Amino acid sequence: MGLALIFIHIFVCIALIMIVLLQTGKGTDMGAAFGGGGSQTLFGSSGASTFLSKATTVVAVVFMLTSLTLAYRATHRAPESILMDTRPPVEQPATPTPLPESPAQPETSQPAE
Repeated sequence: MGLALIFIHIFVCIALIMIVLLQTGKGTDMGAAFGGGGSQTLFGSSGASTFLSKATTVVAVVFMLTSLTLAYRATHRAPESILMDTRPPVEQPATPTPLPESPAQPETSQPAE
């Protein structure tokens, strides 16, 4: 599921970029080039919503949801450790095996004085 969510997020990112770049800015008609854009209100003219503006809203909401979901999954995943992937240790015998004794060294005879 995580890989599918990443692919959806990347697709939504590209779609959002394309939709925003396709839109024309407010007041970009010929009259605005010569100072005729003063008829707009403080927050812009509230004309009819176009398909691109509605699509921008929908894609932006999906982008935020996938971003929040990916961030949550990245911080709340199960701890991963290389120790969890290893096999359990081999059981050792209960009594340790004695080490082989080294052969006795012959005593050197010292000359008598």
